[in-house]
Amino acid sequence: MIPSVSELLRVVVAEAAPAAAGHASSGGLGDFIVGAFKAGGPFMFVNLFWLAASLAVIGERAVTLLYRYRLNATAFIEQVHKMVRGGNLDRAVKFCGMAPRSPLARVIRAGLINANRGELEVAKAVEEALAEYTPHVSRRVQWLWSLANIATLVGLVGTIVGLIGTFRALGNVPAEQKQALLSNGISEAMYNTGFGLSIAVLCIVAHLFFSNYAKNMVELVELNALKLENLLSRRGSLEVVPADSDVRAAS
Repeated sequence: MIPSVSELLRVVVAEAAPAAAGHASSGGLGDFIVGAFKAGGPFMFVNLFWLAASLAVIGERAVTLLYRYRLNATAFIEQVHKMVRGGNLDRAVKFCGMAPRSPLARVIRAGLINANRGELEVAKAVEEALAEYTPHVSRRVQWLWSLANIATLVGLVGTIVGLIGTFRALGNVPAEQKQALLSNGISEAMYNTGFGLSIAVLCIVAHLFFSNYAKNMVELVELNALKLENLLSRRGSLEVVPADSDVRAAS
């Protein structure tokens, strides 16, 4: 005979209290994790793989965005503009080469290299550099959203499998064993759900942070690229005007 919902709830509450007391008395996080994986079944180890994949993506993005691409944009652009106004284009190009990994430095350098070829060539070079380097900023960030969904679904599958196995076995065991069997089955289901949701929360928080960080970085690169184009355009205009006045004076 299959127990009613009220009976199931009473059994779960009765079994949860001693289990919680036992974990509190032992107090070991390592023991809790080992026990969770033993009780959670095979899908806990499946989600362990997705946790490792998520941590790998988070670690790679953190190192890339926060360290490899890190650059004091305000001081960098101010120094570049100072060199350009002083006519030291070669120094400005070498200065950009001192930060070879930064997308901002690469885009600015592409514009400076073509500074003497006219406004159109500068614009083309900057646009090409933006298309080449800015996608690296947001690379693999979208993976975190997919990993969050996968971990949640794997946890849900583990929950369903645990419940199905438990209720299927209830009719084939003596009455005195049903309580322990039911407790183990519900523990397996809840461990899978909790582990999957924990991975999903981690991935979603990381996705929110890195997506906003990457978006701000790309916008900063585009803004400073536009400022450089305008600066080189004004520089070219200033160089042309004295030449025209000299021609009129000579005539």
